[in-house]
Amino acid sequence: MPYSRDAISPAAELAEPLTPELPGLSPALTFLFAFACGAMVGNIYYAQALIGLISSDLDMHGGMAGFIVTVTQLGYGAGLLLLVSLADLIENRRLVLMTLGGTALGLAGAALSGSAITFLLCSFAIGFFACGAQVLVPFASHLVPAASRGRTIGNVMAGLLTGIMLARPLANLVASEFGWRAIFWISAAAMLVVLVLLRAALPQRQPHGTMRYLEIIKSMWHLLVTTPALQRRALYQGIIFASFNLFWTAIPLLLTEKFGYSQRQIAMFALAGAAGAAAAPVAGRLADRGHTQRGTAVAMITLTIWFIVAGWGGTAISIAALVLSAIFIDSAVQTNQILSQRIIFSLNEHARGRLNAVYMTIVFLLGSAGSALAAATYFYGGWWITALTGAGLGLAVLLVFSTERSRKS
Repeated sequence: MPYSRDAISPAAELAEPLTPELPGLSPALTFLFAFACGAMVGNIYYAQALIGLISSDLDMHGGMAGFIVTVTQLGYGAGLLLLVSLADLIENRRLVLMTLGGTALGLAGAALSGSAITFLLCSFAIGFFACGAQVLVPFASHLVPAASRGRTIGNVMAGLLTGIMLARPLANLVASEFGWRAIFWISAAAMLVVLVLLRAALPQRQPHGTMRYLEIIKSMWHLLVTTPALQRRALYQGIIFASFNLFWTAIPLLLTEKFGYSQRQIAMFALAGAAGAAAAPVAGRLADRGHTQRGTAVAMITLTIWFIVAGWGGTAISIAALVLSAIFIDSAVQTNQILSQRIIFSLNEHARGRLNAVYMTIVFLLGSAGSALAAATYFYGGWWITALTGAGLGLAVLLVFSTERSRKS
């Protein structure tokens, strides 16, 4: 039973159960889902931390070095649109294993690259197949009853966010000891290990739809224009994710210029910020108990307040304030993501792959603007302007969200 309201009431969120006898995921399989998601999505961030080393080794001059990040992101965006939607058409276990194999091949190709063109082509493949993490998330939601769906999504997404947060510092640490190619070899091996484990552990899930691939792609536009809840939740998380990218793009610049941090110290700072992933399971439980609206508001308010604290911390040279800001900003982003996906996966059991593809594509596109905002605000206005921009994004999305609350009441 698809929903078409802007907001879904707590009762409605639980009103569409899956098969009642589903036992849910064991702790071991939940951990495997979480680890696989984190390991896969981390692949699109390794090169971001190693642009200088890679561009120098592969003789990339000038602006071409920027393509190292751009091409990987373009691949991920293409995968979100063209590959994640296949979860409503292709047997899900097979699709997940295919994306893991493709990611491993892309990583091995990047590690072996002797030219810029080869590396960029492999980077596109890495991004394209790494979106398999977004196949795993709705897959997990299919395997549990509706009453525990939020908790499951929260646990799995905790692994995904941890992968994002650990990718850059891990790349820096490995490259400092073994060179930049080592992280790609290590991750390729990890993908193969995860492939073997998931092949043994995942059940088969064959979608029941009869649509063809082109019909699947066309139907995503229909889902977007006819599902207000999807529109709103994608907009909320897209703006919030933009603020996340804004913070983590600008903070290394601040730590280098104002605090004199080395790359290793910046990596340690990022590791501390990864503690924000702990909010994911809590957010999932809030959603299962019907507190989605309150949790969303709290996440947006938290984001706004801690960007202001971060602005003060940067000018007062307070590393403690910046670490706490990183943790709470990450927690806010993760909380809203879990609450939003809890709603998205409750809209239509037979279109979860497409719903997630549309949702994540919009989130990714809006979020990518955050990096551009970070560069512009930091270089032309300094850290305070960057922090106030992040707070402004939090306030703006809170105001948009308030119209949903007023219409609901």
